[in-house]
Amino acid sequence: MFSDVGGLEILTLAVMAIIIFGPDKLPKLIQDTMGFIRKVRSFADNAKEDIRSELGPEFKDFEFEDLNPKTFVRKQLLGDEEDPLGLKEMKDSLDIRSVLDDKPAAPVNGRNGSVSFEKAAAPVAASTGAPLQPGERPPFDPDAT
Repeated sequence: MFSDVGGLEILTLAVMAIIIFGPDKLPKLIQDTMGFIRKVRSFADNAKEDIRSELGPEFKDFEFEDLNPKTFVRKQLLGDEEDPLGLKEMKDSLDIRSVLDDKPAAPVNGRNGSVSFEKAAAPVAASTGAPLQPGERPPFDPDAT
């Protein structure tokens, strides 16, 4: 949570705390703050234990971290530590350097992984009817609209 706070910031906060509260009141303030944090933690732990005991034995492996949407989706889609969708293999096979250098990509599972940006042949029309004459209206399909 506070991994981006450096030593200089902590030193600045300590100096400001000494200036604002004074060296006489600062130890009492720290002691009161730590007591409040301990009470909040014990309250949260007791609430978690009460919820676990009320859920019953079916939810003995229930973790509150699983309620985080990111964790929940990852666990439901990918399993615990498995990769059933093959996402890791796809990530490992992607070689962005070869695309940027215009070199052909290494074959993946016996197939060439390169992408062609050239125009493909025109798709075959669904109907084999004659082309429309200039000014002729195309046929109307009431089911398609």
